[in-house]
Amino acid sequence: MNWDDDTTGTPAPERLVGSVADREDQAVEAALRPKDLDEFIGQHKVREQLDLVLRAARARGATADHVLLSGAPGLGKTTLSMIIAAEMGAPIRITSGPAIQHAGDLAAILSSLQEGEVLFLDEIHRMSRPAEEMLYMAMEDFRVDVIVGKGPGATAIPLELPPFTLVGATTRAGLLPPPLRDRFGFTAHMEFYEPAELERVIHRSAGLLDVEIAADGAAEIAGRSRGTPRIANRLLRRVRDYAQVKADGIITRDIAAAALAVYEVDARGLDRLDRAVLEALLKLFGGGPVGLSTLAVAVGEERETVEEVAEPFLVREGLLARTPRGRVATPAAWSHLGLTPPRASPAGNGQGDLFGA
Repeated sequence: MNWDDDTTGTPAPERLVGSVADREDQAVEAALRPKDLDEFIGQHKVREQLDLVLRAARARGATADHVLLSGAPGLGKTTLSMIIAAEMGAPIRITSGPAIQHAGDLAAILSSLQEGEVLFLDEIHRMSRPAEEMLYMAMEDFRVDVIVGKGPGATAIPLELPPFTLVGATTRAGLLPPPLRDRFGFTAHMEFYEPAELERVIHRSAGLLDVEIAADGAAEIAGRSRGTPRIANRLLRRVRDYAQVKADGIITRDIAAAALAVYEVDARGLDRLDRAVLEALLKLFGGGPVGLSTLAVAVGEERETVEEVAEPFLVREGLLARTPRGRVATPAAWSHLGLTPPRASPAGNGQGDLFGA
């Protein structure tokens, strides 16, 4: 099982298939996290490369290089940071970019680190610019300059830091400035999980949660988990509840399918919002193209909700395309909803004829 804590103070998600951790997720994840790289499921290349980095650092008796982990929420960035600390036999301190609004906030954290300690900085791309510039020197020279006073009389007092390992995590690696990105000795991108890997995650979680689950039940849940372990474990808990109330407590394929139908999560992991977007695009606009604002009004959601919450997964699944002319449904979207695409318009531009017979 591998997923991340939400250390940014983001409100609990309303969607069962949302990738941000709510309080219940955080409590369960703390008990289910793997303790070392051997126990960590998935991310094979990242694990192999990171194992070499940590083994070499231990052999030299040195702190590990700074590590940058990027990828979608819920894939295991926080878990890996804790494993790094455990493998190095070092304590870990966890904070987030939004929590560091001033250079003084970062200086206070850095000055209190112990030698070899791991500092996990989640959503590092959201850190303030002054703190970011202070971090450059801290990462490279293990030193920061503390400014005392203001104006012409201000004085910079150099403060030596003990060697430490910074583990930065980001969901938007493109927002990191090159000077910061270049100071990480090891960078890794976390990929979405394959269904077979998620099945292993679910079986392990079920064992730790004392839930009896059949192989086909785990496969059913894995197929609806959007390639994300955090979502897989959340769905497992909801299916467990259904199995305990409506059945004999054993999760089979039929029980999992029935439970997730109650929670409106379909066979491809789409929920109510996802299907509402597709249905509006197909039924009201003939598959598009249609502008984002128009689509959002048709769905009854904010523009940002459609763009940032629903669209990324629909695009990744090949159900929707973003084009210069607007949003367009793919043939897979028509097929998934069991609808027939309209015939091509006489102009031959590929757009359905909304007014033709």
